[in-house]
Amino acid sequence: MRVTTAVVLIWLIIGAIAAGQRHYYSHGPGNCSQAGTLLVTIIAGPLNYVGVNPKISCKTPEPSK
Repeated sequence: MRVTTAVVLIWLIIGAIAAGQRHYYSHGPGNCSQAGTLLVTIIAGPLNYVGVNPKISCKTPEPSK
C-alpha cells in the first residue's frame, strides 16, 4: 500500500510541475475551462511529457430571464 501511495503522490507532483511549466499558476483560474484544464493537467501527470495536452471546455448555464 505504501508503494502505491508513493507512486500516486509522485504522479501528481509531476503533473503539478507540468502545470507550472505551462504557466497555469501565474493567475488564478478565471472560469470553468481554466480550472478544469489545470486539474486535468495535474491528474495526467507524466503523460504531459509524452505529448498529452489536456484541455477542458465547459460552459456554465446562463440564468433564466
